[in-house]
Amino acid sequence: MKTLTLAAAALLTIPTTLVAQDLTDAQFTGLARDNFAPVIAKFDIPGLVIGITYRGKQHFYATGLAAREGEIAVSPETIFELGSISKIFNATLAALAEQQGIIDLETPVSASLPDLKGSAFDDIKLVDLATHVTGGLPLQVPNEVQDVPELINWLADWQPPQPGARSYSNVSIGLLGHITADALGMPYAQAAEDILFPAMGLTSTFVNVPDTKMDRYAFGYDRKTDAPIRVNPGVLADEAYGVKSTARDMVRLLALELGHGDTDPALAAALERTREGRAETAFYTQDMIWEQYPWPADRAAMEAGNGYDFILSPQPATAITPPMPPQRDVILNKTGATNGFGGYVTLLPSQDLGIVVLANRNYPNEARVQATYNLIEDLLAVHK
Repeated sequence: MKTLTLAAAALLTIPTTLVAQDLTDAQFTGLARDNFAPVIAKFDIPGLVIGITYRGKQHFYATGLAAREGEIAVSPETIFELGSISKIFNATLAALAEQQGIIDLETPVSASLPDLKGSAFDDIKLVDLATHVTGGLPLQVPNEVQDVPELINWLADWQPPQPGARSYSNVSIGLLGHITADALGMPYAQAAEDILFPAMGLTSTFVNVPDTKMDRYAFGYDRKTDAPIRVNPGVLADEAYGVKSTARDMVRLLALELGHGDTDPALAAALERTREGRAETAFYTQDMIWEQYPWPADRAAMEAGNGYDFILSPQPATAITPPMPPQRDVILNKTGATNGFGGYVTLLPSQDLGIVVLANRNYPNEARVQATYNLIEDLLAVHK
């Protein structure tokens, strides 16, 4: 008995230096630099910012230029185009409107758009627009369509080429944003900027970057011509790929997703709603925009699930009924790009870790996944 007591006492005297310490900024800088330097070099990325929320603490790494002319450096405050990462905001706004009793995501699309009654959209729900399970809606709005009324006319005659399939589409999520904003009585950009972003505490996130913030808005660089560019307007562009934000704001979003910070109960419930598992695909569980893999993850599956072959063609999907509640032992991710920008966000709830990577070059999704996965492994190895 005396031996056990001495052993217990000895355990209590272990130096605190052996207990896991908080990640330091210097450690994070080293890990981020080591994992992304080869990617920056290979794809000639002008500027890149990485932000993380880890165990309730935030860290940032920034390297390169927001604009080559004038040699303006990137920082956590640089505004980047998010591309399809914007869809996360769209789905969250819809889920928030549902929490407030303004829309019901389980109702048919045609209930919100009477011109589509009697069409295929009698059998497609609003939530299906957020999971891309529409049976084959196209990636882009057809070239001949010039505005939303023309799009609705076009959709009235559309028939799903592969019923039940997941088909990644700016049309589907764009339509959800249009319906949500219409129910709120305002344009989508106003709904996002006046309702959603302030509710999240985001101060540098915009659909339309104001003149007073333009000095922080990076230029993207075309991967073919290397010319400085920014996103062009288009039908449903605001809803599908139009948000611009900073690494600092995006880290705040990820922290909210992980349960950090004071959040209105309706917003917290909306964020959880977007992380429900709604359909199984060959590589991942499809949530409302978020794509969910078991953790530890199969790296090859993540690369394939984010690959252009999988994104650009309809894929078989099996509905999850009832929806799967938000999971902890998973990794959720979303890529996004415009012609001049490329981004990536991930969440690991069980590790209390969220990562955003923003660059002013559209480089391959697989490279984003590989480098970020390596960074995650290094972070978890250093701070078990």
